[in-house]
Amino acid sequence: MTIQLIVDTGCDLPQHVLDEQKIHVLPLVVHVNEEEYYDKESIQPSRLYSLMRDGAAPKTSQVPPDRMKSLFEKLAESGQPAIYITLSSELSGTYQTACLVRDQLHDDGVKTNITIIDSKSASLGYGLIAFYVAQAIQQGSDDLDALVTYTHTLIDKIEHIFTVDDLEYLVRGGRVSKTAGFVGGLLKIKPILHMEDGKLFPLEKVRGSKKVLSRLIELIGERSNEMENQTVAISHADDLSRANELKELIESTFNPKNVMVNTIGCAVGAHAGPGTLAVFFLNGAPDFE
Repeated sequence: MTIQLIVDTGCDLPQHVLDEQKIHVLPLVVHVNEEEYYDKESIQPSRLYSLMRDGAAPKTSQVPPDRMKSLFEKLAESGQPAIYITLSSELSGTYQTACLVRDQLHDDGVKTNITIIDSKSASLGYGLIAFYVAQAIQQGSDDLDALVTYTHTLIDKIEHIFTVDDLEYLVRGGRVSKTAGFVGGLLKIKPILHMEDGKLFPLEKVRGSKKVLSRLIELIGERSNEMENQTVAISHADDLSRANELKELIESTFNPKNVMVNTIGCAVGAHAGPGTLAVFFLNGAPDFE
C-alpha cells in the first residue's frame, strides 16, 4: 500500500506540488484582529500581509488536535502507513501534539502506522524535505523504514538562509532575542538569519537590499554542494520581484536542476513579516538509496 505523506501549512509548498505528489496538508491556525483562521483555508497570505501592514499583530497556534485525530483514524481504518513531517518543534507545538494524539489513539485501541518526524525546519526548507520524500514515494518506494531514514538525512542536509525587512516581527513572536531586534532596527540594516537544529539565529548584518542579494549568493556558494543535482527553493512574503531577482542570480551562478518559488504562508509569515525573503537548499545531493 502506498505510504501517505502528511505535512502542515508551515511547509509553504506550492499547491500544484501538493496535488501532484498527493501530499495531505493539515492547517496551522492564525489569530488576527480577534478572529481565528485556518492557514490557506480561511485566510490567504496576501490578506494577512495587508492586515499586518495596517498594523495587525497576528499570532499562530498549532494544527488543531481534532483535525489530526480525524486523519489518523481514517488512516488506521484503511491500514495505510503514513509519515507526518511537522514544522520545527522549536517554532510550533504541532510535533508534540501529533505524538500525543497518535499515542492516545493507540491507548484507545486504534492502531495506526504513522511515523511523526520533526522537520527542524520551516517554510520551504521544511517543504523541500517533504518534496524529496514525496518524490521517493511517487517513484515507488514502499519501504517505510528507508523513507524515515531518508527524511532524517534530508533534515541534516537542509540549509535555511533568509532576510527580513523588520526584525520586530520575529522579536514580538519570541523567535529571536530583543537585543538582536533592537540592534537591527537601530542601525537600519538588513539582517541575514539561518536555522540551526530548528531554531532561528541571526547570522550577520548587511546594509542595503542589493548587498543582501549578493551576500545570499555568496552564502549559498559557501554552504552548498552538487547544486546541479538539486532543487533550490525561494519563499517570499509578498515580494515576488525580489524573489525572481534572486532566482535569476541563483540560476546563472549555480545552474541548479530547478528553482521553486512560492509565497510564505500565513503560519510562518505571521512571525517573519512582509518583505521576508528566504532561500533553501541542501548541502549535499538528495540521493535516495
